[in-house]
Amino acid sequence: MAYEPPTHSVERSLRATTGAKIVVGVDEVGRGAWAGPVTVCAAITGLRRPPTGLTDSKLLSPKKRSTLAQELEMWVTAHALGHSSPEEIDDLGMTAALRLAATRALDGLPVRPDAVILDGKHNYLGSPWTVRTVIKGDQSCVAVAAASVIAKVRRDAMMAELGAAHADFRFGDNAGYPSPVHRAALRELGPTPHHRLSWAYLDGLPRWRHLKRVRTAPEPVGLEGEGQLGFDF
Repeated sequence: MAYEPPTHSVERSLRATTGAKIVVGVDEVGRGAWAGPVTVCAAITGLRRPPTGLTDSKLLSPKKRSTLAQELEMWVTAHALGHSSPEEIDDLGMTAALRLAATRALDGLPVRPDAVILDGKHNYLGSPWTVRTVIKGDQSCVAVAAASVIAKVRRDAMMAELGAAHADFRFGDNAGYPSPVHRAALRELGPTPHHRLSWAYLDGLPRWRHLKRVRTAPEPVGLEGEGQLGFDF
């Protein structure tokens, strides 16, 4: 199936409207997984023509995604990854964990961006960042699509490495998401050190329910709209 290629239209509008010179695309992977970190990639691409075939990582085959990620890591002006561990997700909740991972990625860049294009509708970054959220930005925005592909390939490789010591869970195949094999291994063996223990899946595992963690830190409020630009694309 053919997809419309991403463009620089959001970045151009940000530059024209805000005077931003350095615009970064940010995307995450691993939000819905039961195991492993949540990973965020921040990518700066400028306004150059992207590699052929760039789109949302979820629309690419594993082989194409891997090949494209290698090309992208050489093509982007700069990129950096940030992670929040399962323990941080359990302690902080997903919104704060996403913000922590994204901040780590942004802080890892060699330059500080003037504005951020964030995939999705929710601004989990907040101030001091100037943020523009774009629904399906990983399909429509070049920098976000690049971040999407790099984040997915790098996290998948990380999960495959973690899964070497937990072969029954097949993390190399499911990346920590709840596949049938993953579910069966959880029922039989219980969670690994890489599982998120505050999540509801443990409620359905009577043998392992006692391991569930209750998060005491409340989910942060007031991020939505903070530092966000009020225009549409």
